[in-house]
Amino acid sequence: MELVGLRHVYEQEGPFATVYLEARSPGEDAGKQVELRWRALRDRLQAAGAPAETLDAIESALSGAPGEEQARGRVLVGAGSAVLLDEPWDVEPGAGDDAYWDALPQLGAYVREAARSVSELVVIADQEGAQVRQDVVTEHRGPQEIDTEVVEGTGHEGVHKPRHGALSHKRIHRRAEETLQRNAKDVVAHVNAVAAKFRPQVVVLAGGVQARTEVREHLPVELAELVVETERGGLAHNASDEALDEELVRIAGEESKRRAADSADRMEAGLTHGRAVQGDDPVVRAAEQGAVETLLLEDDAPAEHEAFLLKTCAETTSGVELVPAGTGLTDGAGAILRFPVHQ
Repeated sequence: MELVGLRHVYEQEGPFATVYLEARSPGEDAGKQVELRWRALRDRLQAAGAPAETLDAIESALSGAPGEEQARGRVLVGAGSAVLLDEPWDVEPGAGDDAYWDALPQLGAYVREAARSVSELVVIADQEGAQVRQDVVTEHRGPQEIDTEVVEGTGHEGVHKPRHGALSHKRIHRRAEETLQRNAKDVVAHVNAVAAKFRPQVVVLAGGVQARTEVREHLPVELAELVVETERGGLAHNASDEALDEELVRIAGEESKRRAADSADRMEAGLTHGRAVQGDDPVVRAAEQGAVETLLLEDDAPAEHEAFLLKTCAETTSGVELVPAGTGLTDGAGAILRFPVHQ
């Protein structure tokens, strides 16, 4: 995750109210339930010293959401009379609501959720084209569709191969192969254009076996290396969207674990070669010098000065990644460095 997207929050003067509402099962009274849950958090924030103008701004943002949105997880940050952040928040059911009134936003839980999420470019191919989806996938919220487009190949001849082996059938077979390849190339051209902007971490190929194979073979190396194929889902009317979504969640979980393990390996190698530090004081000093390329946080283990580290790293356009729980980062914080620093 790139922290620069949070810079506008830290540019405002505090103190800040940070509110987390976990997702609950939607129901007819979802709006009323959110209102009651918010009332308890508002009382807590007011007792901590949060002014009415900040609380009113957050309340207005919550009451303006339609019923279905009311049941989703939310994280909001308010200061003065403005809501600076209002985003979906994925969390394990039962984690509960929370609120903070502090000198800095308490965004550790939100950042961890975002760092666990995986951007998946989903290509559901058939012989005539593909549906191309841009999804951000998290474990508990599942795939969140950013955009989707249907690509129709320019090969309009039939792509179904004959069943017999006569010479004329061989020519038909060859034309069908050429048409299938042309359509696959059209799909790949579109995928390349989308990937350049979306920057997926995984490319998921679904749909018919032959169509998937043609698309995969025409992908450039940098995208082919990201490919995961699945038999689940497709464009046929009887294909299961739910089955595909479950597969996307599974793929995202594996990618998130792989990325966390990779971050731990980079940390270990960096410590050996002077390109990484760990522990509260060394990481804070590196962040203050603008030397942090990637802030590393241990999954499910808050760092000692996490709020300050997130603010400083957002101001210096650093990224943030997780390492697996139990890695044992000193004080829960580490950093991959842009350049060596004097401690």
